[in-house]
Amino acid sequence: MRDYRDLRVWRKSHELVLDVYRETRSFPAEERYGLTAQIRRSAGSVPSNIAEGCGRSTEPDFQRFLSIGSGSNSEFDYQLLLSHDLGYLNEKQYPILRGKTAEVRRMLRRIMGQT
Repeated sequence: MRDYRDLRVWRKSHELVLDVYRETRSFPAEERYGLTAQIRRSAGSVPSNIAEGCGRSTEPDFQRFLSIGSGSNSEFDYQLLLSHDLGYLNEKQYPILRGKTAEVRRMLRRIMGQT
């Protein structure tokens, strides 16, 4: 069993969730139960799945949860795009969050043994 807090990819994805919570505070009130909730949920799913995978006893289970986290990362990437296109994330915020999302994606691929 691994300690998820020792994984750099978990720390990066956790930092990204904290960023997302800060940035989505300014989203319109009518999006509270829509896009705001969904983008927070998908962002939080990445480090949550990494942590859950670390709690599993076999390598295939760990890899499966990394794969699920990778899928959540892709979902989150789309929601960032949607938030930007709707004008909720400005031209400064969007590329920073997108860059961090891409970094997490690369890290997940490396730990999963993909290129």
